[in-house]
Amino acid sequence: MPPYVRSISGLWKGREAQPARQVGRPSWQHLIANASMPVDLARTRARRAALSRAIKGDGRHVLLIPGLLASEQRMEPMRTILEAAGFHAHGWGMGRNLGPRPDTLEQIGRRVDAIRSRSGAPVTLVGWSLGGLFAREYAKCAQEKVAGVITLGSPFSGDPRANHAWRLYQMVAGHPVDRPPFACSRDVKPPVPTIALWSRRDGVILPECAKGRAHERDRAIEVDCTHMGFAVAPEGILAVGKALEALGN
Repeated sequence: MPPYVRSISGLWKGREAQPARQVGRPSWQHLIANASMPVDLARTRARRAALSRAIKGDGRHVLLIPGLLASEQRMEPMRTILEAAGFHAHGWGMGRNLGPRPDTLEQIGRRVDAIRSRSGAPVTLVGWSLGGLFAREYAKCAQEKVAGVITLGSPFSGDPRANHAWRLYQMVAGHPVDRPPFACSRDVKPPVPTIALWSRRDGVILPECAKGRAHERDRAIEVDCTHMGFAVAPEGILAVGKALEALGN
């Protein structure tokens, strides 16, 4: 078992799943607004060249980790724009994100090692929603390999049921939302620079859960987009580019 898995093993041992309870969730109006994703994608395609010019890449290697049920194809518009802007952006190479598995961190570690074999430099992790939780947990166990973490609407703070996705998560992943198959502590800040992108219009994740508290991340930046828009809307992609620039300064 790799060191970064052993180092956090047992933290969840003995915890029992909590019964469903009443918690705050985003409004249904904001949730329905996520249906605008095709329009957001069309706007991004129309503005692709302008977006790439607005972002100043510095050659760093970036690993993009998709959200629940998304594949790396969903993040391809972002990857293409970041590449054109001057970053080396990579897909995570694990197909569709069907929730955490016992070896998820190991697989991310192998992908990071493959990327680092080309440059030797730490990799910046950009995780959308559930992908951001993966990024944070991996960075806690392999900080020497990670330059920083950017989360996009990731529910790392507060109640894990303060969203409209937890039931879908449990159905897809096959385990309670508060009992993942590897040890984790969502609200503990990784020991690397961490930027949380969040939106009042998210619609899927409660904004304060994606924004987090001061001790849970280094910086929080508000973005005017829906939850789906973090990965495909011009506003979401530009915010990722600017966050990457901030981590590089």
